[in-house]
Amino acid sequence: MAVTPFAIPAVSAPVTTRITRADGVALALATHGDNEAPSVLFTHGFGQTCQAWESTAHVLAQAGYRSLLVDARGHGGSDWNPPDLAYSMQQFVDDLDAVADAASLPAGAAPVLVGASMGGLIGMFSAARAPARFRALVLVDITPRWEVDGVTRILDFMSAHPDGFADFEHAADAIAAYLPHRRARKSPEQMRSLLVARADGRLRWHWDPRLLNEIARGGERYQTELVAAAQAVAMPTLLISGGLSDLVSAHHVNEFMQLVPHAQHVQIADATHMVAGDRNDQFTATILAFLSNLAAAEASTGASS
Repeated sequence: MAVTPFAIPAVSAPVTTRITRADGVALALATHGDNEAPSVLFTHGFGQTCQAWESTAHVLAQAGYRSLLVDARGHGGSDWNPPDLAYSMQQFVDDLDAVADAASLPAGAAPVLVGASMGGLIGMFSAARAPARFRALVLVDITPRWEVDGVTRILDFMSAHPDGFADFEHAADAIAAYLPHRRARKSPEQMRSLLVARADGRLRWHWDPRLLNEIARGGERYQTELVAAAQAVAMPTLLISGGLSDLVSAHHVNEFMQLVPHAQHVQIADATHMVAGDRNDQFTATILAFLSNLAAAEASTGASS
């Protein structure tokens, strides 16, 4: 798929732009921080939006980084595929390639990629395909293989309300029941970014329901390719796992560390699969520490060469 060039706005305040791909699908991209600062590109999980990263992006901007938050096709503010165009994993990888290549232009250096769940899988494919595309890779509670029961629980929740919701409170109740450990209930304003109004007045999730069958179900079919992709990852890599995750077990972490022996691993003990949402303070501190250590290592290598 051809890459459509586009310009990322040079701004210090958050700004959203739209990136039109060669197949006509437009992606929503939010930029936080100075355009000349080192870049961190965030890719969300299945069924999420770039809102999942906003708190972290705000802290990173204050710390001197530029954060780029993209909504995957079929999610949030990005377009859905037209009815005659099926979703494929290759489309998501090509989309990420295009955003990453453009993100590296203003500052003259490749971005660090932070990918959660589905975003991390796409990131592994992209990083293996073009090793120079990313400065480093951070995977958030995802490895090439995972617990099938954990995925089933997620998909059961996502398919549980085919008729949508009567109002924001109804949707907030559903999320609270799915994530009973969360300290704070989502506000109506937070819910607005997760739901869209249908013609009958009911609210539905922001993502295209076709994604469930065309991408999410049977995801195990990608695992052999993902193992090979992980083995090809050469850049500095960090795996952040949730100690309460039902998707990534200790076995999967150990396997990943064997596949990517230069990787680092940090476990956030009281987080589930939704690491950034459960313990955003610890998650953000872990990202900042990794970025700081990465810069120090690069400076040391440059000084000794």
